[in-house]
Amino acid sequence: MAENLLADLMGSLLIVAPAAFGIVFAYWLYKKLCKISLFRQSREDDEALLRRMEMADAGEAEADSYQKLRQIYRDIQAGAKAFLAAEYRMCLAFLAVFGVAMIFFVAKVESGWDFKIGTLTAFSFFVGGITSMVSGYIGMMIAVFTNARCTMCATQTPDSLAWKESFNSAFRGGAVMGFALSGLGIVVMYFLMCMYVSAFDVAVEAVKLFECIAGFGLGGSAIAMFGRVGGGIYTKAADVGADLAGKVVSGIPEDDPRNPATIADNVGDNVGDVAGMGSDLFGSFGEATCAALVIAAQSHDLVSAGWDTLIFPLYISSVGILVCIATSFVATDFRPVRSEASIEEVLKTQLTLSTVGMTVAMFPVCAMFMPQEFYLGPKSFASACVEGVSTSKCVTMGPMSAFCCIAAGLWGGLIIGFVTEYYTSHSYSPVREVARSTETGAATNIIYGLALGYKSAILPVSLLSVVVYLSFYLGDMYGVALAALGMLSNLSTCLAIDVYGPICDNAGGIAEMAEMPETVREKTDALDAAGNTTAAIGKGFAIGSACLVGLALFGAFVTRAGLNLASVSLVSPLIFASLIFGAMIPYWFSAMTMKSVGQAANEMVKEVARQFREIPGLLEGTPGHAPPDHAKCIAISTDASLREMIAPAVLVMTTPLLFGIFLGVDAVAGLLAGAISSSIQMAISASNTGGAWDNAKKYVEKGAVVINGVVQRKGSELHKAAVVGDTVGDPLKDTSGPALNIVMKLMAILSLVFADFFRSINDGAGLFDLPRN
Repeated sequence: MAENLLADLMGSLLIVAPAAFGIVFAYWLYKKLCKISLFRQSREDDEALLRRMEMADAGEAEADSYQKLRQIYRDIQAGAKAFLAAEYRMCLAFLAVFGVAMIFFVAKVESGWDFKIGTLTAFSFFVGGITSMVSGYIGMMIAVFTNARCTMCATQTPDSLAWKESFNSAFRGGAVMGFALSGLGIVVMYFLMCMYVSAFDVAVEAVKLFECIAGFGLGGSAIAMFGRVGGGIYTKAADVGADLAGKVVSGIPEDDPRNPATIADNVGDNVGDVAGMGSDLFGSFGEATCAALVIAAQSHDLVSAGWDTLIFPLYISSVGILVCIATSFVATDFRPVRSEASIEEVLKTQLTLSTVGMTVAMFPVCAMFMPQEFYLGPKSFASACVEGVSTSKCVTMGPMSAFCCIAAGLWGGLIIGFVTEYYTSHSYSPVREVARSTETGAATNIIYGLALGYKSAILPVSLLSVVVYLSFYLGDMYGVALAALGMLSNLSTCLAIDVYGPICDNAGGIAEMAEMPETVREKTDALDAAGNTTAAIGKGFAIGSACLVGLALFGAFVTRAGLNLASVSLVSPLIFASLIFGAMIPYWFSAMTMKSVGQAANEMVKEVARQFREIPGLLEGTPGHAPPDHAKCIAISTDASLREMIAPAVLVMTTPLLFGIFLGVDAVAGLLAGAISSSIQMAISASNTGGAWDNAKKYVEKGAVVINGVVQRKGSELHKAAVVGDTVGDPLKDTSGPALNIVMKLMAILSLVFADFFRSINDGAGLFDLPRN
């Protein structure tokens, strides 16, 4: 008894201690960022500035730049807080209403009513939603806190110090979110599980326990839907509107202080690319863990092996935090950025090191907690896996099989990220081809960009197919869930690298709006260019993990709904028809989100044109003109995003519920298969198309395209064609594409949570009671 207690205590420490350490480490990084002042760094600097002010007007301009920087920082912070407050009020209302409905729907099971399950699942749903909101808020506020500090670091001398400190500030800002989110998610989920253990006999009711915990993943994913769609509409309404009104219509530079939409654009970078991404990946973590736990709970052998084996999926994520902490010092201390050329190299080295570190660390963890043989079903391995029986549910060499599944997901995510970089970075030929295609106008730019996006899906989808086959072969759907967790195991590092991008983007915008010296803008622009590449890597990682998470949840649903190979056959007319319908859902969803961006951008362009027309001297930049009305543009983006995010969310959440209630569990299985397979193709092609157009524009702006001996730069016809492509691609790469991650996961987790309710209706045949296989 004492030995079992000690083993359980050690297991709990291995989960809770790394998670708590991750939160403490995030706070330590935050305190380092607090040391960066938004004022001049020393008395000597102040005296030097005063001498320059006495000698020339340049000093006055410099002093004015720092004052503008602080004002812009406050404006962005206020706009971001206002949007999240409005969005989260709606989210809280949704959690309350849907949570109450869940109590009754989930309580309806085959044997009657079980309100204990309904209540506990609804509570998990609420906790998951709140945790997702907290994660998004932390990420957005730290990104807003860091952006101006990144700009300030770029003003330091010598140049090598400016490069190092500006990069470190942005990377540490992203790392605060990464470690806080990972640690918070693990701690909350584990304590929720510990609370629920007292309500169930784990030895016989493990399935019920983890079905209740699955509500945690549903809550996180539901909030992620609002964060991704609402934030995506906000950021691209502001971005597209600012680009069209500024660069295309009025011919002024990006982030020009005269443009009234620039503050809204910079706010959007935070609410969409940071808060939205944070909620998205938090949902992926929660859903992948829930899928693995639900599948494991239905294995007699894994339940019999003990609590530590049952909750093995949590060990993957907790060990990942320790590895990411250890490797984070490479980028900031051991091998820091010293020049523009080393930025991308340092970021990619960081991601590679965390992948290698996780590969090494997971082998002993698998050996410690996984049994040598187990059967993924209600029977024991000895009785189910007799001689002559061959099935993927019979797992031999358990530790090695689990390790291979995790490693497949881990390295698959890294390769998908680098493939995404190849197709979206102007360092490689695909994007350079798109840039050169602008010679003959915007139309050929659009054609080349679309072709690149479609082509870029080939390698990632092929790789995901290999990962799915290998992990299923080694461990059935439990293996797929472990592969998803493997891909998410270095989540802290991936989030740090991904959030680095929007922070640098904001830093560049602030430098331009504050009219900082050209040397500062050169550094922030270079950091921003690297950030675009890392953002593309992050999107590829998020899409790949979403696919595996969706498949793992699909497997958990199929297992929980009592379906077998015969009942989910493609030759079934109901399943085949449902599959075709499910494959259409991503197109319907994308149409909604893209049209919403277009409508909001249209309003934004009209508002900016009105201000240029009615505020004397604004467009011309006449000294002493009245300031632009940024608040009006922020209000347009906020209102549009809150209004337009409802319909896509309703589509995704009601479709599986209606299919399950009226058509039954077979139809839901077909629906999910179609939606997942279609979403993964669309998400990759849309995100990479938009990313390629963005970096093709930047390649032209660098002066790297030469036509007939003439260097093409900003203002040229080539650049105008590139701007059109970039503008068209904005909603693809930052709204519709990333939001399809949620489509794959949310439909699947909803189906899993409501599986017992579906089965209670005509034994799973639905109200229409159509013939089944």
